[in-house]
Amino acid sequence: MILSCNAIAKAFGSEVILENVSFHIEEHEKAAIVGINGAGKTTLLKIIIGELPADSGEVVIARGKSIGYLAQHQDLESDRTIYEEVLEIKRPVIQMEERIRQLEKEMKHAQGETLESMFSEYSRLNHQFELENGYAYQSEVTGVLKGLGFTEDEFTKKVNTLSGGQKTRVSLGRLLLSNPDIILLDEPTNHLDMESIAWLENYLLNYKGSVIIVAHDRYFLNRVVKKVVELDRGKSQVYLGNYDAYSHKRSMLRQAQMKAYLNQQQVIKHQQEVISKLKSFNREKSIKRAESREKLLAKIEVLDKPTEVNDAMHIALEPRIESGNDVLSVRGLGKSFGSLTLFSDVDMEIKRGERVAIIGNNGTGKSTLLKIIMDMLPADAGEIRPGAKVHVGYYDQEQQVLHQEKTIFNEIQDEYPDMDNTRVRSVLAAFLFTGDDVFKQISDLSGGERGRVSLAKLMLSEANFLILDEPTNHLDITSKEILEDALNRYTGTVLYVSHDRYFINRTATRILELTGQTFIQYLGNYDYYLEKKDELTRVFTGQETTGTDKFSGKSSDPLVGLTVKPAGRLSGVEKEETSVLENKGKVDWKAQKEEQSRLRKRQNDLKKTEDTIHQLETRDGEIDELLGQEEIYTDVARLMELNQEKERIAQKLEELYAVWEELAE
Repeated sequence: MILSCNAIAKAFGSEVILENVSFHIEEHEKAAIVGINGAGKTTLLKIIIGELPADSGEVVIARGKSIGYLAQHQDLESDRTIYEEVLEIKRPVIQMEERIRQLEKEMKHAQGETLESMFSEYSRLNHQFELENGYAYQSEVTGVLKGLGFTEDEFTKKVNTLSGGQKTRVSLGRLLLSNPDIILLDEPTNHLDMESIAWLENYLLNYKGSVIIVAHDRYFLNRVVKKVVELDRGKSQVYLGNYDAYSHKRSMLRQAQMKAYLNQQQVIKHQQEVISKLKSFNREKSIKRAESREKLLAKIEVLDKPTEVNDAMHIALEPRIESGNDVLSVRGLGKSFGSLTLFSDVDMEIKRGERVAIIGNNGTGKSTLLKIIMDMLPADAGEIRPGAKVHVGYYDQEQQVLHQEKTIFNEIQDEYPDMDNTRVRSVLAAFLFTGDDVFKQISDLSGGERGRVSLAKLMLSEANFLILDEPTNHLDITSKEILEDALNRYTGTVLYVSHDRYFINRTATRILELTGQTFIQYLGNYDYYLEKKDELTRVFTGQETTGTDKFSGKSSDPLVGLTVKPAGRLSGVEKEETSVLENKGKVDWKAQKEEQSRLRKRQNDLKKTEDTIHQLETRDGEIDELLGQEEIYTDVARLMELNQEKERIAQKLEELYAVWEELAE
């Protein structure tokens, strides 16, 4: 065991943040700390590193072990360049190398005991230099900086000229290269693009020390951690496994806790009714019996009602009218900023019911594309045609559609003047704004609060085409899951930009990757994208050959209407409409569509099975209530009938559970 937290408690004034939090971390273990916003995750990290004192409890770190911490926000001020700032963490190795070089020069002129002493020091330093990977420290620094998304051109930028996100990446690079025995990371993926996150995942997986991560990136947690510590209402619960294992076990535990709570509440209610009835007889014996029951009832340790996983926000997205089948048509779209070309001659079609994710590295033009579609930026070339009866709802990651000078209440009421005060308050309460919170000014809100206001407006819009720019930014994991479920139930069309791979995996039916000024499409979710990425990137960017000719030109899939063309490859050349299959023989689109159809059928079967299970479980509960009624258990015929029905339900449920498990596989 390398770190142990024992009964940690922390309160700020009357607000208890942590209460009796206990867990331990083994050497080489990778663990996550999760919980809703405000659960105390960052507070706990600060207590572990000694930045905040605990009110009670203790943190024990194994003797001689070092610890490193990356905070969410970095106030890094330095006149050094990015490379120099990160290289500085290798100062002991650099000084060791300088001393070795110095000894090499001095030994040429030394003799006797002096030479022997120098040679002894030289041997010791060389051995230590090798142990600390001294011969590769410069390439190690370069590799980490590139892995975190810095190009070599950026290495010479001064640290004090960087954005907050870039400073955080510099600090992360310094921390990783310092190689502490325990690394604490608070939202390390916030300022990284997909490639950098994937690099960090692999780095941490191979890291020899222990790692504790606070993050909302569930895909990242799934890959890296093998233990999850959940903070809920000040208390901790430890789950072994990755995020999916935790999510499943948590769901099962909450169901068991809720069942126990409801059963106890039913017992308490029944006892209270019996006590009231006995007292109403107003006889000495019946009153004594009532008092006896009251004493027994008082001794019951009443269970707290478990917090529901998805009861925080309530999002119900539903279009007011149905759009036509053709929702959006883009032809020949191009956009540049000066000499920087983001994309050119882009064609694509969005059909009703699709949920299309646009992905790509930072700076490739994803958000710009959405802003052009929303007519917030002009295109350099091309046209955009919305389909018939299309009503657009837009979610902006920068929240520019919100009015900074307005209160939350006025932001909603001014947009929907027909709503009365009660209705406005009811909607805002569904997004966790209650009491005087509704009169907070937009300019004073946190990023997460502004995101919730935008989601509230989106829900009220009743749009049939949602365009979302990083919709999960600033949302905690529970809120992300609520949004995912809402989008999966939504019967309209969705086009969104996101870096959240778990979110994409759960919601996308098609992915468009913006890379090399080219859109490449993948007919599936994020897992499918990972499977096909290398193959299709080579195809669409012309990095493979067929015979003597490289792939070039325009490829179109008539089934989904997306046209993809490598930028700048077709000038003065006749453009041919042809499928990827015909050009390369690599991708069988028909097989993909059949697989999608099979998966949709399985999802539908899964939903029907779940609905049937719910109906039977509800009926089983109703029978339990009936069996407790005197008029039932005194009626033998009716009692036998209900018991037989209960047995049939139990048998049917066993069958359905097996079917559900097979479908969920």
